[in-house]
Amino acid sequence: MFPFRIFLFFFTLSLFSQPRIEKTEVSSKEILSSIKQASQYLDEYKYELSLSKARIALHQAFESRNDLLVAKSYNVIAGNYEELYEFKKAILYYEKGLVYANKANNDTIKYKLYNNLGNVYCFEEKQFSKGLFYYQKSLKYSEREGDFAQIYMTKLNLTWAYFDANDFVKGKVYLDFINKKYKGFDNESYLVIINMLNGMYYSATKDFKKAESYFIKSINLAKNGNNKLDYSYALDEYTKFLYHTGNYKEAYENKALFHKTLDEIDTKVRLNKANVAGITLEIDEYKRKIDEIELKNNFQSQVLEKTKTISILLIISLLILLLLIYSLYRNFNLKKVKNLELVRTNHELVLAREKAEVASKLKSQFVSTITHELRTPLYGVIGITNMLVDEHKELSDSPHLKSLKFSAKYLLSLVNDVLQINKIEENRVVLEKMTFNIADEIEFIKNTMAYLAQKHNNTIDVKVDTAIPEYLIGDKLRLSQIIINLVSNALKFTHNGEIKIRVNLVDVKEKLYFIEFTIEDNGAGIAEENQEKIFDKFVQVSRKEIDYQGTGLGLSIVKQLLHLFNSTIYLKSELGKGTTFNFTIAFESDMAKTNSIINNINVDLSSSQIFNVLVVDDNKINLLITQKTIEKFNYKCSVALSGQEALALLEVEKFDTILMDINMPVMNGFETTKVIRERGIKTPTIALTAFDKEEITEEAISAGFNDIISKPFDSKQLYKIINEVIVKESHLK
Repeated sequence: MFPFRIFLFFFTLSLFSQPRIEKTEVSSKEILSSIKQASQYLDEYKYELSLSKARIALHQAFESRNDLLVAKSYNVIAGNYEELYEFKKAILYYEKGLVYANKANNDTIKYKLYNNLGNVYCFEEKQFSKGLFYYQKSLKYSEREGDFAQIYMTKLNLTWAYFDANDFVKGKVYLDFINKKYKGFDNESYLVIINMLNGMYYSATKDFKKAESYFIKSINLAKNGNNKLDYSYALDEYTKFLYHTGNYKEAYENKALFHKTLDEIDTKVRLNKANVAGITLEIDEYKRKIDEIELKNNFQSQVLEKTKTISILLIISLLILLLLIYSLYRNFNLKKVKNLELVRTNHELVLAREKAEVASKLKSQFVSTITHELRTPLYGVIGITNMLVDEHKELSDSPHLKSLKFSAKYLLSLVNDVLQINKIEENRVVLEKMTFNIADEIEFIKNTMAYLAQKHNNTIDVKVDTAIPEYLIGDKLRLSQIIINLVSNALKFTHNGEIKIRVNLVDVKEKLYFIEFTIEDNGAGIAEENQEKIFDKFVQVSRKEIDYQGTGLGLSIVKQLLHLFNSTIYLKSELGKGTTFNFTIAFESDMAKTNSIINNINVDLSSSQIFNVLVVDDNKINLLITQKTIEKFNYKCSVALSGQEALALLEVEKFDTILMDINMPVMNGFETTKVIRERGIKTPTIALTAFDKEEITEEAISAGFNDIISKPFDSKQLYKIINEVIVKESHLK
């Protein structure tokens, strides 16, 4: 089934500039004219001309920094690829368009892009839940704008999608709307599709007489019209109806006519697709250039924002300094007679001024320091703590050591919270499909929270519904993060109380198991007037100085992560009586898929071979910690403090794997690994870095890295990755 595309590609693209385009000022009106021309070519099936025009328009839109025109340009490009059956590329450019539509905050282009994504997912990819989600988003924005034509079109698409998904009950709601309102449109394609949809509905409800009447009317309208695609839709659905009613002869004849019509359409598409092969290569190349421009723009924006912050801090520091000078002057005049005391006081004020200046510089440095740089010292703290426990068993139960370890992990969680909230807002978080046991995950969380529970003399009670399947498929890491944030929040504001974690199966639909999670405490509670605020970023309510402060990001992250799961969090609370949070997530349970996932990640780590590992890191503390961790595996470990030193070692010794730090002076990890690969050395190389993994993945792959692990890391995780890359490399030989 093809999507209902009539007028769906609205304005668009001005993607890719030619290698050498004069940097002359182009007005928004001229760019918009190019986009409209590209859209016109698309409607006329002139794909090569449409993409060429759109390519120029996109470049000009980027040069003009006009986010709205960039979004429209991407929309047209995606429309071309959808028409040419390049659906993955179509989705890519529609989503690119949404990024800039959100930046421009323009609802009109948003609902067009959402509608087009709904088309691709419903009718091409057959991912109805995704497609219906995008249609509902389109409907929301078109209703906000009051665009009745778009509302009508989206509801028509919703009708069709629900019918294709065999959900005629939900589809009927939208069918009633389009039947009632169609008279406002003088469009033959609408009439063809509306009659076809009515035929589908009455066929499903076994009113075959009505169904046939609507199908025949739809076919006759399409036959006399100019749209071959509409004709093919009507023939296809009518053929299904004839088979369903036992009229096989006529069904066969209609099926033959349907295939003949499709062949005519496909022939035209193939010819046009051949014509755009060259320009597609240009578009792919320009996409890489556009990505570079976007990265540069984002970096410049960040630098500008940090510069503003530093300037504000400098002004505040100057004011503090002026206040100190004024204080000195005032005290000097008031206490002349106490010369010795004045000298002492003056000396103290000078010291205070120096401390204030130092503090000001430290603040400036902190503001300009990238968040992920905090991970390097945290790696040292956590690593040394683990080393102390390993080397001094008598300290394993030390409350001071436990406090140190907890504090380090808490600081790491703050850093991760800031990174997490930014990733979610930039739509860089994609849920993963992993197999897991929910009871094990909850028990692990309980054990993780034991120290915080003991701190406030709380207990944690867990009950998991035994009806839940043993293995589920979903993103267990994000689920754990949600529950940890909620349990942590409950423990912080409950003293001498109990936190209950309840996990219950509430519904099953085919292979989807809807599981309700409830986190309940009997702590301080939240006032009714503050309950809507607590999910906002950096918001804290009803806190006293003795309370745990935190960043105010935990509940905001919970809300946004649940949105990725298509779920909503609910809150009940009363001051002095406690708080209850609950939410429901649908997880898949499929043993075939579970076995497939397990098999795909299963690596034989049982080898007793002693591997020779080279660790490269300019930070001596981190180098020591990594070396000690490697030696705990009974592996041989060599170290290098720089890229040059590592290259020299590789000339004289062979290693099974290399752990390479990224941020090193003179020659960083990327440069060192490139040289290693240029010399023909194929030793598996793992990036050992304080950077967030997603930030460097592309550059790491380009440099020749085999895998990435972020500091601080778990020793078991490091062991697993080392073995995986070595085993994989040995299989390739």
